[in-house]
Amino acid sequence: MDRIEDCISFLIGKAAQQIARRARDKLAPFGVTPVQYAVLHALWQQDGQSGSELGARLAIDSATITGIVDRLEAAKLIARRPDQAGDRRINRAVLTEQGRSLRAPLDGAMNELNREVSAELGQNDARLLWAGLHRLGRVGA
Repeated sequence: MDRIEDCISFLIGKAAQQIARRARDKLAPFGVTPVQYAVLHALWQQDGQSGSELGARLAIDSATITGIVDRLEAAKLIARRPDQAGDRRINRAVLTEQGRSLRAPLDGAMNELNREVSAELGQNDARLLWAGLHRLGRVGA
């Protein structure tokens, strides 16, 4: 390879940096980071998940997911509740009213980002990119 700019790892890394920056900018007015948005989104789909369930769903290690849940709890977007099956080792992350109320604006912000990227690439290239990223990342399998 003659140029680092032609390396797939470099290209994906640079693209990820740009998209992550744009996502942070769109979520910042709500006081939420992209990874916190991912956790909230998973809870909007299925409230009351444990940290290990969230970590498995989002491919985030347990120490990191604990920190994310801590920050979401401090922001009063979620609350921890004991496992109803009685396992004292498990706490469940439950959305608060405030956490539920952010669904529409946060989804709107991320939908706007998706539309912006699609417009930059064109509809056909955007569709191919999303499909390729799903295959490469094994997301939604």
